[in-house]
Amino acid sequence: MAVVGSTGGNLFSHGGDDPHRMLAEICRQADAGGFEVTTVQLVAAGASMDSVKDSTPAQLLTLRDGALTVAARGSLAEVNAAAAAHDAQLAAAVSAGEVEALVLVSADPQGVNAATVGAAVAAGLPAAGTGGSSIAAAQALGLNLVAASGTTGSTSTTRAVSYIAGLARHFGTRYRPVLGSAETADATGSPWRRVSVRGIMVGSLPAFIALALILAVGKIPGLDALTPVFDALIAGLPVVVAAVAARRVSGLGEVGLVAGVVAGVLSTAGGIIGGLVGGILAGALVAYLLRWTLARRFPVTTANIVAGGLSGLIAGLVVFLALAPLTNALGEGVKDAIEYLVALNPMLAGALAGLAIWPAIMGGVYHAAILPLVLLEMGEKGHSFFGAVDMVSLVMVSLGITLANVVRPRTSGERALAASGAAVNFGFGTFVEASYPFLFADKRVFAVALGSATLGGLVVGATGTEATAYLPAVVAPFVATDTVGMVLAMLVGVVVPFVAVLLINLRARRAAEA
Repeated sequence: MAVVGSTGGNLFSHGGDDPHRMLAEICRQADAGGFEVTTVQLVAAGASMDSVKDSTPAQLLTLRDGALTVAARGSLAEVNAAAAAHDAQLAAAVSAGEVEALVLVSADPQGVNAATVGAAVAAGLPAAGTGGSSIAAAQALGLNLVAASGTTGSTSTTRAVSYIAGLARHFGTRYRPVLGSAETADATGSPWRRVSVRGIMVGSLPAFIALALILAVGKIPGLDALTPVFDALIAGLPVVVAAVAARRVSGLGEVGLVAGVVAGVLSTAGGIIGGLVGGILAGALVAYLLRWTLARRFPVTTANIVAGGLSGLIAGLVVFLALAPLTNALGEGVKDAIEYLVALNPMLAGALAGLAIWPAIMGGVYHAAILPLVLLEMGEKGHSFFGAVDMVSLVMVSLGITLANVVRPRTSGERALAASGAAVNFGFGTFVEASYPFLFADKRVFAVALGSATLGGLVVGATGTEATAYLPAVVAPFVATDTVGMVLAMLVGVVVPFVAVLLINLRARRAAEA
């Protein structure tokens, strides 16, 4: 199999900033599944692809004699040119039958990786991949994707497992993921360069979804006894955030995780932001204390205890004794500011949020700004205004567009593409990028998306609904503050684009027939 792609935009905060470890995990899982990685073509940029320039430092990582090698180094423009030349060679190998499967890691199917993807389409190669925009583009080209998803909430391990599991299903081979034993400590370099607020917050997303589910179940008559469970979960969220932050920043696995838990327990009074600050401080201290103790010939067991325990204790006490009032006030301030702005004109606030959310996700702003706001709101009260807008104006609008292309596509090939996206939108409340091929193919569809998102957001504001995304469509209304209002908003979000795109497609087909 061949692995192609880049360190990505949103992916950069989910392991893309450590491409060697990311590729090593893919190779490890591939070996467990009986696959051999024979080619690697990965453009590793010095920053997220959401904000890079042609002058951004970058490297081209390839496989030479079984070892990862830097084949080119320079500006992103120069490395892309080298990658394109390598891509032409890989495309020839695909056409010659030397490659039997493809893995796309935030690839560029219409640019740097165009030749390889085109050859894979022609050869009918199975492929697995992640990266919402790139996967949507690959699907539009007709690539046989046996496993595809976005990047949010994933890790290098879970993505690698997803790739190999999909390919193993396709080839009918047995695969048992190898978990937990091969993560090597990475304490090199400054720990501060590993600080990524959006990466930490999104890594903590499963805990926030658990909170939302308990909130929903607690509304069922007779289950109000779960209220203390909700209170316990919301009180424990700072611990989760601190643990994720410390593990990420330290680069030292379990040692950093323990430090984060200790810091998080002491940071709970500071709220989500307190947990974030405590975890970052603990992670940085772990890295420094471990080097300091090992340099003084401490036994490794003692070094781990000192680094993991003392760093968590120091960071936690800093928040507990000094920063908790400030971080708690900051979190409350974010919540109060959103509530104040919504209260000024709920319908206008909802409409503007709905209008802005599609450009935000396409421009890379969503994961950096909007999703952290959703999680901050949820950390304060268990639901979010922006979470409701996310579900209605992104997920439901994408569902409506893809459903219209299932019912009446312009070409037969678009039906399968739309069906897979619609299923993920409805069943999991994510992968809105599935509608990108249809948005980019017709400006009218893009205008429908913006208009429908604005209208759906307006209904969210008018009904005062708060909820969250990343849940099945049938579950979302039950985590909302207003179930009827959420259902109404979701119906507007899905029905309006469905009808509009259906009419656009019918007209396009009649014009083509004429």
